[in-house]
Amino acid sequence: MTAAGEYVDVVIVGAGLSGIGAGYRVQTELPGKSYAILEAREALGGTWDLFRYPGIRSDSDMFTLGYPFEPWRDAKSIADGPSILRYITETARRHGIDEHIRYGTKVVAAQWSSAESRWTLTLRQGDAERTLSCRFLYSCSGYYNYDQGHAPEFPGVETFSGTMVHPQFWPEDLDYAGKKVVVIGSGATAVTLVPAMAEEAERVTMLQRSPTWISAVPGRDKQADKIRELLPAGLAHRVIRTKNILFNVGFYQYCRRRPQAARKLLTGLTTRILKDEKLVAEHFTPEYNPWDQRLCAVPDADFFKAMRKGKAEVVTDHIDTFVPEGIRLKSGRVLPADIVISATGLKLLAFGGITLEVDGEPVNLSDRFVWQGTMLTGVPNFAVCIGYTNASWTLRADLTSRLVCKVIAHTDRRGYEAVVPQPQAELTEHPLLDLASGYIQRSIGDFPRQGDRHPWKVRQNYLLDSATTMRTNLDKTLQPVRRTAVLSNA
Repeated sequence: MTAAGEYVDVVIVGAGLSGIGAGYRVQTELPGKSYAILEAREALGGTWDLFRYPGIRSDSDMFTLGYPFEPWRDAKSIADGPSILRYITETARRHGIDEHIRYGTKVVAAQWSSAESRWTLTLRQGDAERTLSCRFLYSCSGYYNYDQGHAPEFPGVETFSGTMVHPQFWPEDLDYAGKKVVVIGSGATAVTLVPAMAEEAERVTMLQRSPTWISAVPGRDKQADKIRELLPAGLAHRVIRTKNILFNVGFYQYCRRRPQAARKLLTGLTTRILKDEKLVAEHFTPEYNPWDQRLCAVPDADFFKAMRKGKAEVVTDHIDTFVPEGIRLKSGRVLPADIVISATGLKLLAFGGITLEVDGEPVNLSDRFVWQGTMLTGVPNFAVCIGYTNASWTLRADLTSRLVCKVIAHTDRRGYEAVVPQPQAELTEHPLLDLASGYIQRSIGDFPRQGDRHPWKVRQNYLLDSATTMRTNLDKTLQPVRRTAVLSNA
């Protein structure tokens, strides 16, 4: 347990995929520094421990979602949730990172004092509150609310005689064998649930207001298997990781630069699987272009195979009202349901909901700009971990953790107490996350902003970031913080 008045050099908030990676970087690149990982829940793993719905998996390949320093050894490239959680847990144990985790410890507030050049954190442990101080605070808690999911108000839902479920809070005892299931939504969660539940349910219907780009991908990477047969695990992991990064970046750029060609490619692949052009045109051809929203990947085409077997269907329509036996649509059709799953997205929450103050002044996050996708203007010795929206989260997360270590080392080397990013000219503001997805657009105004040029622009290009991030001249845009009030501009 944390004792009042305790001090550590670096505090990492969150023991998920990012937090464990951050712990590894701090202990290997800053070996003289003390650090603690504060985790509000009673287990590590973050997303991969929280979500327990059927079929949960990553839609990014594990050679890029995994850590660069810890080879992915399992057979499947697109892995299920329990396998990912096991990988994170074993990584933490193998490198001794788990010894630095303090469970059941939620950071509710953080106050920076320029007079003391440190953060004082207010921690909640059960019903008790304690404090802990640190020199550098690094939030690796992601950007969605663990305690609440997005829950639209559906008309007539109180009349529904069946069971309503939100995937973020999956009941362990839910029995859906032989039941009629309706999944509301068309994102990654919905396309995962449908084939997983179709194995036991009588029928699963995915109800979407409009189509989403969905692409079948191999669940197992045959090229990766050959590489792993020929090379030692560490080297094979690096080679496969590089191969997949190049492919993913290339495909993203192709979609952005040649959207019509990308549309034709994706619809053609789906038509080849479903063998029904009309079905694809109606339910799998969005109005937006590929990668205006995140593309949903389905391993081994399991989603489409469930449809071909007659165990699943997709309905594109709007909800009129719930009725006792299910959902009545605007078209007048009634979808019978024993169970309705509201896979309607996440509720965003900036950096775990920590309340920040600098020298007694509250920090309004929406007034801040993000430097290198990592630090915030006007907030000393504070960093956040924000992954890519068009690639594996861990690619940027690891770069961010390495940059944080570089900043701390730079601060020590220059003899500074703290540093804060400062733009040298006025910036044109843009939203932090550039996807058109509904769950992002609902809450993005509560987040910091990005600028219109490097290093204030959050780029979605790992190749460019990996070539430049660690070569950043920190003296140009990071200002030393003296023992005075510093909350100046944003």
